[in-house]
Amino acid sequence: MFADVIVDINNVEVDKVFEYSFSDCRITLGSRVLVPFGKKLIEGIVIGVKENSVYDADKIKPINSLLEEKPALTPETLALMQHVCKTCYVTRASALRLFLPSEMRKGKVKEQFNRFVKIKDGLDVEGAISSLKKTAVKQKELLEFLKNGEKHLFTVLSERFGSSAVNAVVGKQFAEIIKEKYFRLPYKDLASVNKQITLTEKQKEAVESVKNTDKTVSLIFGVTGSGKTEVYLNLINDVIKNGKTAIMLVPEIALTPQMLKALRARFENHAAILHSGLSAGERFDEWWRLRNGEAQIAIGARSAIFAPLEKVGLIIIDEEHDGSYSSESAPRYDTIELAKFRANLNNAKLVLGSATPSIESYKKAIDGEYNLIELPDRINKRPLPSVDVVDMRKEVMRGNNSVFSSVLKNEISRCLENNNQAIIFLNQRGYSRTVICTECGHVQKCKDCDVSLTYHQEENALLCHYCGAKYKMINACTECGSPYIKHSGTGTERVVSELKKLYPTARILRMDRDTTQNKEGHFNIINKFTAKEADILVGTQMIAKGHDFPSVTLVGILDADMSLHFSDFRSSERTFQLITQVAGRSGRAQEKGTVVLQTYSPENLTLRQAIKYDYEGFFNQEVSIRKATGFPPFTDIVRVLISGADEQGVINATKAIYQELTEVYNQNKDKFRFFGCMKAPLKRLQNKFRYQILMRIEAKEKELLDKIFIISDKYKSRNLFVSFEINSNNLT
Repeated sequence: MFADVIVDINNVEVDKVFEYSFSDCRITLGSRVLVPFGKKLIEGIVIGVKENSVYDADKIKPINSLLEEKPALTPETLALMQHVCKTCYVTRASALRLFLPSEMRKGKVKEQFNRFVKIKDGLDVEGAISSLKKTAVKQKELLEFLKNGEKHLFTVLSERFGSSAVNAVVGKQFAEIIKEKYFRLPYKDLASVNKQITLTEKQKEAVESVKNTDKTVSLIFGVTGSGKTEVYLNLINDVIKNGKTAIMLVPEIALTPQMLKALRARFENHAAILHSGLSAGERFDEWWRLRNGEAQIAIGARSAIFAPLEKVGLIIIDEEHDGSYSSESAPRYDTIELAKFRANLNNAKLVLGSATPSIESYKKAIDGEYNLIELPDRINKRPLPSVDVVDMRKEVMRGNNSVFSSVLKNEISRCLENNNQAIIFLNQRGYSRTVICTECGHVQKCKDCDVSLTYHQEENALLCHYCGAKYKMINACTECGSPYIKHSGTGTERVVSELKKLYPTARILRMDRDTTQNKEGHFNIINKFTAKEADILVGTQMIAKGHDFPSVTLVGILDADMSLHFSDFRSSERTFQLITQVAGRSGRAQEKGTVVLQTYSPENLTLRQAIKYDYEGFFNQEVSIRKATGFPPFTDIVRVLISGADEQGVINATKAIYQELTEVYNQNKDKFRFFGCMKAPLKRLQNKFRYQILMRIEAKEKELLDKIFIISDKYKSRNLFVSFEINSNNLT
């Protein structure tokens, strides 16, 4: 027999199918194997099996070994791999890596087993005890302990009777050792009671609409607190009852424990979690629970779309508008597009949910491509929180240079007096955004990136938020030697520091990337806040989405217009979404919620629409602007990014690629809305110089995209990185 194998080497030169022979009947489609490749043994995946080969049999090398009994990949995931290669322009090896835990590929993690000791079936225990020497006291005690036939952990028995006694009893064939697989279950203490919840009429209609529509994709457009989660759970319950499986995606790792808790309450351990925050062993075991069918529901962030499930009946993408569903590193995939492909492969349903749908998704819904479902009210008709807009320009004129307006201070005081909780949102971690010399104006920058450093007070260090480099905090300007250093801009650390001065008795938690680096960082903070072990939660965008805190009656939004000023066509959309989402954390229980929004641009139309929760008004305005200016969804933005340590080499490659692409542009001018070459907005990153060629072309021009990729890809080399991006979520 012969096998077509993809070797695990991410290199264009070996991005081809290699043929090997085998005689092991266990080797089949999707098997992970070890194969000779050059002078090494390399892991590979079998993507085809056949009886004959066009090559001479004696020239074909044999497969060295099979790595697991069960094929790691299914025919469906192999089809999805081919789709990733085609649409994301990556090698097969790069695509295949998406489907396997990285530690599994490297052989760094294995299945874990417990050893149990049990008396041999049919053993005459009394006879066995009497056959032992008088001095074998511990062996006799052990046999007496085991004679009821129950199994016990080897380690426990060794501690009680001594390992020599246990080994002796096993060696004499009085007892046997049984190995049982042990699953490293993440969030073991995550317990929840399954509450019987009666759906509202609107929720029932939503469930039935998803089940009965002839469209693959349904968009649930429901305000914050409208009960989308309960709709998801009911839909999952239906597919599980019908013998199928489900995938549930959330945008942030921080949201996975909350959703896992709801799934375990309803489905016990039939849900498995997949995300990068788990330990290697936990991720390995959860992956195999899904692959073996022991768990039928996969929950996780975007990478869970590659979960090794069979017979998928439902895929849910919550907060579908979130930018995290677009991968910003190779392979650069769009989770929603892959979910559509996987849903179509399985004849399954794809449900997208959001209080602020992306422009692209909502347009498809109103155009009839998606099934549109609306949940316009909160559960039990609870009102949306009222929004108080504070003009920070007037606060400064009054002499208030604090990050908190007088209105917000008063609201925080009232909230604490009433024994309620508050959330303070600022999408900037650290203490201050920049460190500036007041004498010469020099800003401390990263040596390897073209960005200013952020001061982190807890570490008393300057950090680069792009490459992670850490520098000692300066006492004097590195340019002119002046001791007059100013901290400009505010981060979450500084907000916490000022809150502690204003409200010394308040218990304050901070949730950002710095405080959630360990595995259960998100889980612990959310648990404490939910249990009312803190009064105020300060955080970045990870607190803005999906969380349900019943006691939160106040949300303070600092620098609400910060994201409006980014040079990105999505800046208005992101601002609207962020404000609406974070405001929705307030007033989700019985008491009415309040939001204090601080801004230096109170007249901005996007902000005015956000505070009125006027999504339709915002959508109509935004979609008309994009149509007039030629931005997605009416075009595709294509970027070829060239970077390397040698700036002149990068410039030369950029010129060469631009020259070749100019010929393509001249032949297809009617399909281009923009074509230009320039430095990247972030000119240097991790000591690599960056230049880009930007294009806006008519949407869905696959043949044209293929041409652009082929031209740009051939300039890749060991010293030159060339990436090809379509509608990237981050064009810096």
